[in-house]
Amino acid sequence: MDTLAAKQQASTDGVRVKVQRFGRFLSGMVMPNIGAFIAWGLITALFIPTGWIPSEYLAKLVGPMITYLLPLLIGYTGGTMVHGTRGGVIGAVTTMGVVIGTDIPMFLGAMIVGPFAAWVLKQFDRSIEGKIKSGFEMLVNNFSSGIIGGILAVLAYAVVGPAVQVVSKLLASGVQVLVDAGLLPLANVLIEPGKVLFLNNAINHGVLSPIALEQASKTGKSILFMLESNPGPGLGVLLAYWLVGRGAAKLSAPGAAIIHFFGGIHEIYFPYILMNPRLILAVIAGGVTGTFTFSLFGAGLVAPPSPGSIFAYIAMAPKGGLLSIFTGVITATIVSFVVAALLLKTGKQADDEDSLEQAQAKMKEMKQKPSTAAASATAVAVETPLKAAADVRKIVFSCDAGMGSSAMGASILRKKMKEAAVDVTVINTAISEIPDDADIVVTHKSLTDRARNQAPKAEHISIENFMKSPEYETLVNRLKS
Repeated sequence: MDTLAAKQQASTDGVRVKVQRFGRFLSGMVMPNIGAFIAWGLITALFIPTGWIPSEYLAKLVGPMITYLLPLLIGYTGGTMVHGTRGGVIGAVTTMGVVIGTDIPMFLGAMIVGPFAAWVLKQFDRSIEGKIKSGFEMLVNNFSSGIIGGILAVLAYAVVGPAVQVVSKLLASGVQVLVDAGLLPLANVLIEPGKVLFLNNAINHGVLSPIALEQASKTGKSILFMLESNPGPGLGVLLAYWLVGRGAAKLSAPGAAIIHFFGGIHEIYFPYILMNPRLILAVIAGGVTGTFTFSLFGAGLVAPPSPGSIFAYIAMAPKGGLLSIFTGVITATIVSFVVAALLLKTGKQADDEDSLEQAQAKMKEMKQKPSTAAASATAVAVETPLKAAADVRKIVFSCDAGMGSSAMGASILRKKMKEAAVDVTVINTAISEIPDDADIVVTHKSLTDRARNQAPKAEHISIENFMKSPEYETLVNRLKS
């Protein structure tokens, strides 16, 4: 029975890792270009006829940016992810085919044809590797990229673009039906658990944003930008821990709430739910309430609020839309807080919270030991074998996008290393970009399997709380000695 359970758990973990990897690939085409999306959103919010500062002259930027610039950036980025710069170039060329072949912003088409074109070129390059006569490499490389790119661009223009346009319109119509029927809030029943499993970037930037951008280009705003990014549900849980929680979680919750709400790093509240999974009901209730409120008052944003900070919400709000946005965030916070507080008060949360302190005490006892066993709650497992202190030159914090929780954790550890006079480089990256020379990789426990596959030679440390983990002190003391 134990063997069967172990196999089932391994199968579940394998599926989760594959879903995370696919989601990371989708969001990876959007995340590096978020600055361009925000630039377009600000120009739209300010200068369109219904904007904060209407300007017919400056509003001319809006259409070309969303029609050409943003899809081409996505196509280029997707191609680069598959086959480097050559893949990026052919991805952009092919994306131009779907852009010209339709009359709507072609984000979904770019996410399909960009990586596909790069994959085709990659297969061609592999097939001729080592078969080109010396001196003809540049000729073959340039013409192969041009010929294949031209063919794929024509196919994208004639076939892929129109097909994706039909699909896009069906998706948009489906969303509108849900909005009209008042059923859109039910999407949060799936979105909130997905976020806690670190699929937040995949859901937001890989699925919702492409549809939302098409809506925003027509109506000036979209509610879909707020389904995943609403900071209210997470804030409610953290406030509940602060007011009725116990132990280390209670002490760390206020700081986490500030980082979450104002900094927009939602990953920081995920461990508080993972240590007490029943609290997923609180964020679901808060998310459903927030989306219902947004729908009721016709709220929407002009572009993705990335990161999901209240400041980003304000910046991406259309003229006259701040009140409805604040109302949705506040109601989501209140409902999430009430449900979380009830669950913490009526459940066995005292034992759960005490385990945080027990884990910290256990980690302190093991600081001088050569290996570290699994510890629950805040710090989990250090994968053996441990690297010798003299061999550690680079520590990499890694998360799904490499911009949120990993950046915060790297900053905290970097400060501790400096105070302890330990000369070690500490950086943060996305899991897919972990460098080959990483000696130690620090990730959330739910992402460690992916990180281990990406960097099998590194030592891997799994934690649950990037903001405050006893593993930081353990690692500093180990390297200092």
